[in-house]
Amino acid sequence: MTDNFDKLKEALQSDPPPPGPDAKVLALARAMEGFAKKNTSTAQGMAAGMRPNSSDGMGLSAIWSSIMTALKPSNWNWSPVVATGASLAVLTLAVISTHNIRPDLFDLDDDVSPPLTKPAPLDAAKNLESVPKQRSRARRDAMPSPQEEDVAAAPPQPSPIPRAAGNYQGVAPMGTVAEIPAPIYRDQGRDRFEAFDQNPVKVAVEDPVSTFSIDVDTASYAFMRARLKDGVLPPADSVRVEEYVNYFPYDYAAPDNLDTPFKANVSIMPTPWNSASKLMRIGIKGYVPPAAAKPRANLVFLIDTSGSMQAPDKLPLLRNAFKMLLTSLDPDDTVSIVTYAGSAGTVLEPTKVSEAAKISAALDKLSAGGSTAGGEGIRQAYALAEANKVDGINRVILATDGDFNVGISDTAALKDFVSRKRDSGVSLSVLGFGAGNYNDALMQALAQNGNGNASYIDTLSEARKVLVDDVRGTFETIAKDVKIQIEFNPAAVSEYRLIGYETRMLKREDFNNDKVDAGEIGAGHTVTALYEIVPAGSNGRRIDNLRYQPSEKATGADGEYAFVKIRYKQPDGDMSKLITTPVTGANEVSSISAADDDARFAAAVAGFGQILKGGKYTGTWSIDDATALAEGARGADGYGYRSEFVNLTRLAKTAAAMEPLQRQR
Repeated sequence: MTDNFDKLKEALQSDPPPPGPDAKVLALARAMEGFAKKNTSTAQGMAAGMRPNSSDGMGLSAIWSSIMTALKPSNWNWSPVVATGASLAVLTLAVISTHNIRPDLFDLDDDVSPPLTKPAPLDAAKNLESVPKQRSRARRDAMPSPQEEDVAAAPPQPSPIPRAAGNYQGVAPMGTVAEIPAPIYRDQGRDRFEAFDQNPVKVAVEDPVSTFSIDVDTASYAFMRARLKDGVLPPADSVRVEEYVNYFPYDYAAPDNLDTPFKANVSIMPTPWNSASKLMRIGIKGYVPPAAAKPRANLVFLIDTSGSMQAPDKLPLLRNAFKMLLTSLDPDDTVSIVTYAGSAGTVLEPTKVSEAAKISAALDKLSAGGSTAGGEGIRQAYALAEANKVDGINRVILATDGDFNVGISDTAALKDFVSRKRDSGVSLSVLGFGAGNYNDALMQALAQNGNGNASYIDTLSEARKVLVDDVRGTFETIAKDVKIQIEFNPAAVSEYRLIGYETRMLKREDFNNDKVDAGEIGAGHTVTALYEIVPAGSNGRRIDNLRYQPSEKATGADGEYAFVKIRYKQPDGDMSKLITTPVTGANEVSSISAADDDARFAAAVAGFGQILKGGKYTGTWSIDDATALAEGARGADGYGYRSEFVNLTRLAKTAAAMEPLQRQR
């Protein structure tokens, strides 16, 4: 070893030869050839991955020992400049030697190094750099294809270093390259919600009638919960207060038979956030048919398998959610599966639930990748549902993050399609998954126009609530095109404001027009609507009286605050029926504490939702006030939904206004 270093010293002290164009390649080839000749006979291990033995003096330990000895100051007797050059030369030798022993440590780019089983001959060394570069198969498969538009939208990330994977604690046979799973898709800041203004205050004498479509969706509440658990406030446009309120069941009186599928329950209490107004609650409870009358179901699972669905809270959660649904269905019910990514197709033809293992296996085979041809998926799913219609429930269940980007993706065009299809007897429900790229606006439009409902699945517990505990209310419709119209008596009410339902408002003339679509109520569902009203003569009015118009005039019976009218159709009917209920002082309590638990809890939820929306009408009322009111009104809370809400209000106090940027994994 000393002779070698003397030669190296002598070479460094002499004038270097003029560099030639092939010097680098020639030197490297000769070094590799000499190394191979010296170590071939002492190699140990499998032929596919031979490594030098340390005992021959050229193993890794011997090389490192020689380098460290050579770098000792006592062994250097020439000038600092020469010493520096010698150090670089020794380091170069170390790098070359280490590259031969552990070439995997140097695979930092996407090129595949030529095999080291036999060095290239000297006359071929000049052509080494002309070998076509190949992309590592492991890295190529891990990266999205150019057609995968959803994934390609994410910022590019460094390619991971390939790591062999084998059958024993991650160790593979030498010379093998493992497949590396694709990076988890993670998007941020692309959630889309319909922007809308809160319902304004109305003057009863000028505009005494309020009309809206019923709504039993709960997606907005579940999305809020997911955001708060991530430590972030939900976007203001995502807050639909009526969906917060209607997330919870309430103990309203139920009708006796299906001839009158629901009845109105009305109460009035002081408004928690405004001492000058009152809160009028209208509650509806749907009829629950006996279990023996449960209709057959023909369900088509329409599943988004595009690249944006590969996150853990999307496709993996979706699979388990649908498996839960299978436990709620009868053996003779049928399930089909249609998937869509860059294109759409049928994965499972109509299969009876009695073959649950076959359905589960089809779900397990689903994987995410590609762009999102949602419109084509919807078309094929409806065609499959219509071809296999039963006398009962015929429904397409769309499970997606809503990011349609191939084919028909225009919201108006899709709304028109599902609106036309609802006349065929096939309805559409939507299950939303994930955040960061969640298109709530599209899914709300599809559900509202497809005679269905929209839910957001953020956890398995929510999947159980929607698809197991509330499955009959979710899929079994007992009344369709349900509309509510309230006429306020200006002699008793100066102003009123409907809390929520902004995206469900109807024109006054729409109430009696049976051609106008409205919402649906499922078996056993409860629906709640809240109005903040200002009694006539109160000094709490927000709008001044007109100078040239009478401020009040009686238009109804004495003692009535309002008159409630509800129109609905039977599930298979075309003509609407009417239910009416007067609201009088007999429905009123004098204090908040005198109101029942359901009324106080609904008020707490509505107040909290309005604060998240911006607090335009809640004054100084705070999240702490909402928490306190909800805590005292939990009542019977068998599933823990109300206790969870109280905890969410606490999380909202410390939640960030915007999610910090997260790096892709």
